[in-house]
Amino acid sequence: MNTVLSLPGTPAAELPDSAREHLATTPFGLYVHVPFCATRCGYCDFNTYTSDELGPGANRSEYAGTAIAELRRAAAVLGPDLPTVSTVFVGGGTPTLLPAEDLAAVLSAVRDLFPVAPGVEVTTEANPESVTPASLATLRAAGFTRLSLGMQSAAEHVLAVLDRRHTPGRAAQAAREAAAAGFGHVNLDLIYGTPGETDADWAASLDAVLAAPVDHVSAYALIVEDGTRLARRIARGELPVPDDDVLADRYVQADTVLRGAGFDWYEVSNWARGDAARCRHNELYWANANWWGVGPGAHSHVGGVRWWNVKHPAAYAQRLAAGESPVADREVLGPADRALETVMLGLRLRDGLPLTALSDAGRLRAADAVARGLLDPAAHAAGRAVLTDRGRLLADAVVRDLTD
Repeated sequence: MNTVLSLPGTPAAELPDSAREHLATTPFGLYVHVPFCATRCGYCDFNTYTSDELGPGANRSEYAGTAIAELRRAAAVLGPDLPTVSTVFVGGGTPTLLPAEDLAAVLSAVRDLFPVAPGVEVTTEANPESVTPASLATLRAAGFTRLSLGMQSAAEHVLAVLDRRHTPGRAAQAAREAAAAGFGHVNLDLIYGTPGETDADWAASLDAVLAAPVDHVSAYALIVEDGTRLARRIARGELPVPDDDVLADRYVQADTVLRGAGFDWYEVSNWARGDAARCRHNELYWANANWWGVGPGAHSHVGGVRWWNVKHPAAYAQRLAAGESPVADREVLGPADRALETVMLGLRLRDGLPLTALSDAGRLRAADAVARGLLDPAAHAAGRAVLTDRGRLLADAVVRDLTD
């Protein structure tokens, strides 16, 4: 069972000795959450805010300084033997609503406060309309190595249902601008199964991705999250519920097209042109390694201790300004919890995981999954649980079956 430990607003979480035991040898990354968006997309339930939703104390112009204040706290908590930062990921929200110089200042603070690995991967997410050739050049000069653009679709009416602001061709153009600025790694995010999306729309989106200078593609089935505008529209009957069979067909189509163009899947929803193009920061998550999450609502994990910050940007800023910890609460994962998460995350990867990571019951169910065509028989004979192509379509169900 998880042990939940309440943290007051004063001193930041002191890590127990057990969490520090492998701190120096476990891959470590930093995540910086930028909670600002120009508008709220109808499908999104992330911890993000538009200007109208923010009160006093959540000043976008001061956000970089607030994030740097938490980076200083991170260095103090993790010290004196600081782990080497192998990845930095700036996500949101829309990080590139901040001036490029502010994002550069945050990255500079990381370098000042932490040892940073040679060849560190530094990613920022961006909406296509929130970058320019000049801002991309500034980010690249500051040391950002990877850009992840939220494209979602190349069909104008699909973007409208998702409440996206950019035009259909803008994502590919932003990718070209990033390549011109010197970014060696560019990702485009796609969403499939939006109400009203046709087979032709999805094919056009995949064609647009392949015409852009990208070496990584993420494709996610649309999930209707409770409390979102999209969920309310579906509940009122304005839009149909996404069809599971259509979602499966879209996934197979994406996999076929991307693999035919030289992209290989390495996680159920992610494809890359070779190992160098993989998102190393996400691989760190999937390996259940260590990371510190900076920003309102950001989650962290170090050595089996997980904690999360207060969600509202104003409360977050106020705590740091007062010299207090922004942590809302934390939990210490027991051995059973950590083993469960290892299976849940590892099974989604191309290499799968060793059968020894499963419980006795899980190994029996793995043998049954092989018989049902969900796990690869050759890999199973070699002692690993690896999803087949059919298994990827039912990955969540396979994970539940092997971990129940």
